[in-house]
Amino acid sequence: MSTSVLSTNVGIDAMVSITAHVPDDAMSAGLLGTERSGHGVRIREDGLIVTVGYVVHEAESLWIGTGKTVVPGFVVGYDFDSGLALVKPSLPLHGPLMPLGRAESLNVGDNVSVVSSSSRAQVIEARVVAKQEFAGRWEYVLDQAVFTSPPHESWSGAALVDSHGRLCGLGSLVIQGFEVRGATTTVNMFVPIELLAPIVDEIVEHGRRLSPPRPWLGMLVHDDQQDLTVVGVYRNCPADKAGLRPGDVIVGIDDEPVNGLANMFRLMWSLGSAGVDVPLNVLRNTERMQLNVRSGDRAGFQRKGTLQ
Repeated sequence: MSTSVLSTNVGIDAMVSITAHVPDDAMSAGLLGTERSGHGVRIREDGLIVTVGYVVHEAESLWIGTGKTVVPGFVVGYDFDSGLALVKPSLPLHGPLMPLGRAESLNVGDNVSVVSSSSRAQVIEARVVAKQEFAGRWEYVLDQAVFTSPPHESWSGAALVDSHGRLCGLGSLVIQGFEVRGATTTVNMFVPIELLAPIVDEIVEHGRRLSPPRPWLGMLVHDDQQDLTVVGVYRNCPADKAGLRPGDVIVGIDDEPVNGLANMFRLMWSLGSAGVDVPLNVLRNTERMQLNVRSGDRAGFQRKGTLQ
């Protein structure tokens, strides 16, 4: 291991565990479950902690812990564009901070550390194997995510740490069958911390970023490299109200053909901010049709949970 803050355990001590309970009727409960756990990283002296958002999404109760104690906490704010969230303990939970770096400073082949708050396999040494676009079926796109191998077994909110001990990203996924130089392997995907760092203050003050929210339809779309097939529609959300169904294949946005998830979502977002009509060109069985979806603000369909 390089001479980083991790060698003196400061990096490890900046990590906290996060446990959240989400009510059964929360929109995300069916997909993400009601009992969630992950990790967070202390980034400010006032107790502010950054984590991957799905761990605390719509939580009605939240617990934040170190190796010595566990205290209640609350969600400060959620950034749907990056998929990251900020939380705080309701009672003092002292410990060191992890300085912020930038994922863009990492190169493919660089050695990194992946750090969790778990006692088991708390720190693993990994290598950056790819930096590339990532699109998630839940209406989510990262221009450049970071992928590392070998994978950490407890990745949700784990810290991606460079050789100088700086936080460069938060763990979001484990992906099997990821192709690297013609071979497949299992990797972790990390969200770059610089997507959130410039807007931390406005999220602390307002609970979200202040730029106009992107249009959101409330659908899950699977990309099998040939078709973009709707595999889920949230009840009473814009796509549901417009009549979109699981099994529908999206072939265009406003008569412009789509090519992959990222392209489809970006075409949607290019139409304007939340509330804009999104004309979906859909293939249902053998029938081609257009469904006009009045988009919404994703935040307006979420339970407020412990947001303060």
